[in-house]
Amino acid sequence: MQKIKSIIQRLRRVNEISPPEEQTQDFDVGTKNLDTREKWLEKSLMTIPEGKKILDAGAGELQYKKFCKHLKYISQDFGQYDGQGNEAGLQTQTWDNTKLDIVSDIADIPVKDSSFDAIMCIEVFEHIPHPNDAVKEFSRIIKKDGTLIITTPVSSITHFAPYYFYNGYTRYYFEKLLGENGFKVKEISYNGNFFEYLAQELRRMDYVGERYTKSFIPLSEEENKAKNTILNKLQELTDNDNGSSELLSLGIMVVAEKQ
Repeated sequence: MQKIKSIIQRLRRVNEISPPEEQTQDFDVGTKNLDTREKWLEKSLMTIPEGKKILDAGAGELQYKKFCKHLKYISQDFGQYDGQGNEAGLQTQTWDNTKLDIVSDIADIPVKDSSFDAIMCIEVFEHIPHPNDAVKEFSRIIKKDGTLIITTPVSSITHFAPYYFYNGYTRYYFEKLLGENGFKVKEISYNGNFFEYLAQELRRMDYVGERYTKSFIPLSEEENKAKNTILNKLQELTDNDNGSSELLSLGIMVVAEKQ
């Protein structure tokens, strides 16, 4: 159990568990979820002109403030997650809410209409009990021509419970809901693809087996070879992928503009 806790303590986003011994292999399929998302986010934020006011909605521990040095950064979160949750699924063990600027419901943020030039909401929507209301609130508090940046998982395992309400989202959700609330979608990108999703979950097998089976037995040398053979094949498939993200991916990344 102590080994499991040490793994979780290093976790800040739940899709990053990759056993250290596998990271030395020639293939990295299934390990780039966080890196891909953060590179995309940093690039997207840099398109917002210097000095503009941005709200980080559901900011958590403000991990993306570092990408907003050219902006006037304001953080918001409901501030109730403590790292322990209800101890089910993946938890972080520790969590710091002391640096938040605004503590409120994400669907009822105590600011005036058109208060922000931009809003980002990163890996938060699965934790919002009424996400449609959050979209409506974003529409209220963002200025005309303002930029909205959202990322969500397409599918994810249980994390931060009991504040975990949805398994994931699709491009069709955002195209419909954002359109109905006065936004024009400028970009929808997928993070990863079908093969990368399979690889990510295969890499999690030892962790899940140790935590959730009564008598966990580590993979034998032969079994590890078989696992690595599959990962190698998934790497080959993802290197030659031609659109499998429309079936399944690690996440979805959206940029919209308020009309």
